[in-house]
Amino acid sequence: RMGVLFLCQQRNMKRNGSRSCVTRKTRFGSRERDWLKGDTQRGCVCLYGGTVDPQPPASGPQASSTPQTDLQLVLCSTNTTVEELCAQRDGQGLYVQLHGDLVRRLDSSERPLQMVYDYLASMGYTDPVRVQQEAANSDLSCLIRFYSERPVNADQQERTLLKGVFSVRKGKTQLHKWAERQVILCGTCLIVASVKDSLTGKMHILPLVGGKVEEVKRRQHCLMFSSAGSQAQTYFVNFDTLADYQRWHRQASKVVSQTVSLVDLSCYSLETVPEYLFYSQDITHLNLRHNFMSLQGPGGLLNLPRFSQLKSLNLSHNRLGVFPECVCEILTLTELNLSCNSLHTVPGQIGNLQSLQTLSLDGNHLSSLPEELGGLFQLNSLGLSFNNFSHIPAVLERLSAVDKLAMAGNRVESLELCTLVRMSHLKIIDLRLNRLRWVKSENLEAVNQVTQLDLRDNCLDSLDLSSVCNLETLHCQRNQLGTLTLGGFTLRMLHASSNRDYQLRSYLPDWVCDCRKIEMLDVTHNLLSELPSRLLNSLSLRKLLTGNNRLQRVPDLLDHVPLEALDLQHNKLAELPESLFYKALNLKYLNVSANALESIPPSSQSEESLSTLQEFYLTGNNLNENCGAVLVGHQNLRILHIAYNQLLSFPASKLSKLELLEELNLSGNKLKTIPSTVSSCKRLHTLIAHSNHITVFPEILNLPEIKLVDLSCNELTEIQLPDSLPPTLQELDLTGNSSLMLEHKTLNLFSHITTLKLDQKSTTTAADSLSSSSPWNHGYSEMSGQRNKLCVSVLAVDRFGDSVEACYGIFDGDRNEEVPRLLQCTMGDVLCEELQHSSIDSVYMCNTFLTSHRKLGMAGQKLGASALLCYIHRETSDPGGNFCLTVANVGTCQAVLCRNGRPVPLSKVYSLENCTEEMERVKLSKAIITEDNKVSGVTCCSRLLGCSYLSPWVLPKPWVHTEPLCSQDEFLILGNRALFERVSYQEAVCTVQAVQDPRAAAKKLCSLAQSYGCKDNIGAVVVSLHIGEDSCTCDPLVSTTESRGPPPATVPATVTPGPSDPVNLSSSSGIVTEFSSETSASEMGSEAGSTASDEHPSSGPVSRPERRCSLHPATTLCLFQRQPSCATFSSNQSDNGLDSDDEAPLEGVISNGSKLEVEVDIHCCAFQLRSGAPDSPKELDFEKRGSDYPNGKMRRQNSVVVSATNGCLLAVCGREIADLKKSPSTSSLFGKKLSNGSVVAPEDSHNLIEVALEAPKKKSGYFTAPAQQDPEDQLIVPPSLEQEVREQLRGQSPLVSDKNKPDLKWDTSRV
Repeated sequence: RMGVLFLCQQRNMKRNGSRSCVTRKTRFGSRERDWLKGDTQRGCVCLYGGTVDPQPPASGPQASSTPQTDLQLVLCSTNTTVEELCAQRDGQGLYVQLHGDLVRRLDSSERPLQMVYDYLASMGYTDPVRVQQEAANSDLSCLIRFYSERPVNADQQERTLLKGVFSVRKGKTQLHKWAERQVILCGTCLIVASVKDSLTGKMHILPLVGGKVEEVKRRQHCLMFSSAGSQAQTYFVNFDTLADYQRWHRQASKVVSQTVSLVDLSCYSLETVPEYLFYSQDITHLNLRHNFMSLQGPGGLLNLPRFSQLKSLNLSHNRLGVFPECVCEILTLTELNLSCNSLHTVPGQIGNLQSLQTLSLDGNHLSSLPEELGGLFQLNSLGLSFNNFSHIPAVLERLSAVDKLAMAGNRVESLELCTLVRMSHLKIIDLRLNRLRWVKSENLEAVNQVTQLDLRDNCLDSLDLSSVCNLETLHCQRNQLGTLTLGGFTLRMLHASSNRDYQLRSYLPDWVCDCRKIEMLDVTHNLLSELPSRLLNSLSLRKLLTGNNRLQRVPDLLDHVPLEALDLQHNKLAELPESLFYKALNLKYLNVSANALESIPPSSQSEESLSTLQEFYLTGNNLNENCGAVLVGHQNLRILHIAYNQLLSFPASKLSKLELLEELNLSGNKLKTIPSTVSSCKRLHTLIAHSNHITVFPEILNLPEIKLVDLSCNELTEIQLPDSLPPTLQELDLTGNSSLMLEHKTLNLFSHITTLKLDQKSTTTAADSLSSSSPWNHGYSEMSGQRNKLCVSVLAVDRFGDSVEACYGIFDGDRNEEVPRLLQCTMGDVLCEELQHSSIDSVYMCNTFLTSHRKLGMAGQKLGASALLCYIHRETSDPGGNFCLTVANVGTCQAVLCRNGRPVPLSKVYSLENCTEEMERVKLSKAIITEDNKVSGVTCCSRLLGCSYLSPWVLPKPWVHTEPLCSQDEFLILGNRALFERVSYQEAVCTVQAVQDPRAAAKKLCSLAQSYGCKDNIGAVVVSLHIGEDSCTCDPLVSTTESRGPPPATVPATVTPGPSDPVNLSSSSGIVTEFSSETSASEMGSEAGSTASDEHPSSGPVSRPERRCSLHPATTLCLFQRQPSCATFSSNQSDNGLDSDDEAPLEGVISNGSKLEVEVDIHCCAFQLRSGAPDSPKELDFEKRGSDYPNGKMRRQNSVVVSATNGCLLAVCGREIADLKKSPSTSSLFGKKLSNGSVVAPEDSHNLIEVALEAPKKKSGYFTAPAQQDPEDQLIVPPSLEQEVREQLRGQSPLVSDKNKPDLKWDTSRV
């Protein structure tokens, strides 16, 4: 074995985003690098000391006075054991911590470096060299970390054990004097020693549960402890410091407030319980979950029988390996939990626990149970889920008190109903996630006792439960059912959706209509063409879900029915029953979206309406303005969606009567105004009316509860505002209003709005339009729905890298917004970096995801997000050839390509419900999948970025797929789970085809999903593709024939307005800026809004420059390419290792940090000015030599461009000035920054003095460019490149005026 080399030194731990990560700069020197170069089996292990709290809460404050920890850098190999490491350093042992969670002592034979390598391999790394590099990365310490001694956690010590020597007095009278005694608070008791500093004498035990702890006001830092009951005793303890007083008071208050004698020591990384705990003989409930309990030792499991009154014991997740037989000696136990301990057998001694009522053995490797278990006649709950049982254990026939059989996630392939007959005590049976193929009923004997049966996610193709006479609830979703037969007389709830073969039925079976007690019926996503009249007229049915079928009519209601919720969306209904609303008086929810309705029935037969309808969804029908007269009858309406109909107007007198209205969606109609009577809807908090023809801003800003207003994609020209805006207004979207003019006063009035979305004023010239031409443009939309925060972020870069490339992504954090924001800011940069190391799509995409997972730091330990990344580029083998689209994803975000009008799915849904192989993998790793199909009750995804504490069940390795693009590809759709759960691929494609503007199309997709019943965050990105034959993107010849599909968006020829021009925040330029004072981090790193134009073409000819592609470039074209920014995050976000101080300074990089909510450093690298293709073979040769790729895929590094701008040398980061202006992170350089952090384009009519006040006073970052060139600003060129640079500049001289061109100095002394 190779020797062990130590580099032990005291090192400061740089706090970057979170604590306890060492920077690369301080970790490695030449000695360490030489060691790593020798062999991939070599590496280093970083040993941390145990003097500080290793992982404080990510959201907690960071005290700068916290002491730093020692760091020992150990160079070793994968064969080096813990024993060898400890022998070299005279240590007692090593400890490992995963994901900032529990700390485990390593066995002497374990190999730390091999553990790191195995961990990285399980994440998805395959290249040994890359594994070695990642193992040496400092950011990895947030995922796996080693300690040379057990780390001290002050908070854990406080909750486990408190002790000290204090002044103590017994009793409330003055008979006893104050004396120095050792005092201990452990478990449920206060322990006072009779002798100072010693435990050898008599110990006084004071039970605290139900007692009192009070402050003694006449003495400083003094507490009175009293026990409960008539024989209550009292002790006074006088503490030395306020900190001790508060610590003891806090912990004792928790104990006395308990109603039972419970001690919770879960998640403390304990190997033994504190020995003082055994003084608390009144303990009845002991929770030791998520520890590493051992059998031996003074506080080991062998000593647990010393608790004489213990009733409940939780030992789950302790890596026991074998059943601890010692617990069978605790005869008072009524509840025992041994889940997730890798148990293979249960000993016969379990029969000793005659008082046992609950036994949890889930998540183990059990395949049989001992016969002695049948003697536990009081056992009423037995958990056997996620084990290896192939049949229902026969011992259950003797357990007459057990009424629930929990065997989800086993290997049961057949269920004999006659077996259930012999188990007459079972009422609830859970057999989901097994391998059930048959449910057999060989005799006619009835199964009378079973009332609930869960058979979800199995392999059943037929199901006959007619012998189960008293069945009330049946779950059989996600099987392959072709036939389903039930008795039905007692059935209350039936869940049978998503059975592919069962879709063949066009009618419901008769037994469904015979159900006299059915309350809820879900038959969505089938092929039903009609509903039986007697089903709809049932006197018990309260909820009926029949969406996504082929219903052409709904039967009339014959009598009053108790129906409360009716979902009829996505059918072929042309009308609704005339009597629907006055026969179903309890109806509160009705969804008839995506039908062909031209009218809706009246709410009553008379003028007085008794309607109780609260939610009405009518989106996607053929309704006109006449429906308003009918809607007024539903005066209890809270939510009304009537988007994408044929409304020309909405009757003003009718709208005023909907006084309880809270949410109104009128998008996609032909409205020119919103009635002023909307001000009567005092409870209205959401108004969505995008994609209309509205010219006048509605009178809604005086509503007291208004929160969200979306008037994008309209024809607004001006806004008349009140003197003040409502404080509740959080989001205002005015994008896509090409004629809207906003004054400076209006913008200041909007400054308090959390999210303000406006079109940025066009500043591009005709020449700029040439250079900004690309074969694609995009639009996106994000909607928070009924959630309080937006947890979806979008990354959209139309010009990515150093050639014609693009990068798009969407990130869904489900219920957290931190991780999507971090991914939005970093993932483009990570991809750009990985492209420098590999040209293989599966390699660089996979490494991009894995690196992003690591860079999440502490934020990714407990939080996670689904992620989808799309990268458009040339084929690797032919940089000048066809375009390809490489897609990678984890989680439930999806990408769909429209090719010839048909959807082409490009991603893989990594959810337990949709991916069978992932479900099997998670089951084999013994994860607990809850009834809502979530891993440990946290997430339904089996692959995520973040949530590292769920490893190895949830992994960050992505699905990667590359699709060649062709001229038949029209557009690309990216969406999160909420979008594609409600909108099918085909409907999404048809929706986008009908809308030319990508932004309007994205908004329509989100609006449809909301109208189809989605309540969660929704995100959609639409990328319009304009790729011709052979990937040529030049403008085609003018033709009078209208092209099929959405035409490419035009780029108007605009001229930068002069000083006298009014401010016009127009969308004609296709540039959108989103302003946010609190959530601005979610916009960082993306091109906000749409790059397409929604401006209607004028009647006269409009001259615009011809778009040219990279295959046929214009001869005088100067392309400014984008280099994604590096980002660092504020300390309360994440430890991601991206602080600019962590890296060696880059040559030619000027950095400027700006902090809003997330700090972002934009590194501006100089780039080379080029005119089309290389001018000479030597120049082409120079490019080839600069390529890092053996297979010929070239990615040029940035070099220097000289710009004739006031004689200054301007370094720009691969992005032209127009792009810098539209970037949320750099727009403050070109626009006026409002008080809330938003940035708007400056008005040219501003007073010059006011503009001067906005100029930066500190000369740093972008503002270091001098007015006159200093000698130090001269270009320094290495001798080896001197000739090439001279030739390049000589060839570019026509583009740069001589009087503004700086002199070049050929200086080799500074190279």
